[in-house]
Amino acid sequence: MTAIYDLISNRKTRVVTVDKGKTVYYAIALMVENNIGSLVVTDNGVVAGIITERDYLKQVTLKGKSSRTTRVEDIMSTDLVFVEPDTSIEEAMAIMTEKRFRHLPVLKDGGLVGLVSIGDLVKDVVADQRAEITYLNEYLAGTYPG
Repeated sequence: MTAIYDLISNRKTRVVTVDKGKTVYYAIALMVENNIGSLVVTDNGVVAGIITERDYLKQVTLKGKSSRTTRVEDIMSTDLVFVEPDTSIEEAMAIMTEKRFRHLPVLKDGGLVGLVSIGDLVKDVVADQRAEITYLNEYLAGTYPG
């Protein structure tokens, strides 16, 4: 069973964060610049929440607020759901499906160590399934080298 650690340990990219006092405009610009859909929100370097594209649409656009004056802390989600590095991919997928999240922070001892998306998890599951299918086909055909 693959763990979240296996996904995030090979990454060369860092998790993009935003301070809770920044404007929503700044946060959205960071998302666009980095081609991502969420940012982990910090308060003096400590994880304080998360802001997503959906938060922006629901809390700013639909309410007629200005992204240039609204602060991240005014629209971020603070009831943060997260996983730890030893959480299995299957468990993380179940959490994301149940809670209808597309992004899940990875924390260890309260510190941010990564962020996974539902796409990351699906890619891993598909890769595992392909490998298993290849193995089974080779085994059935009598060509498996083991």
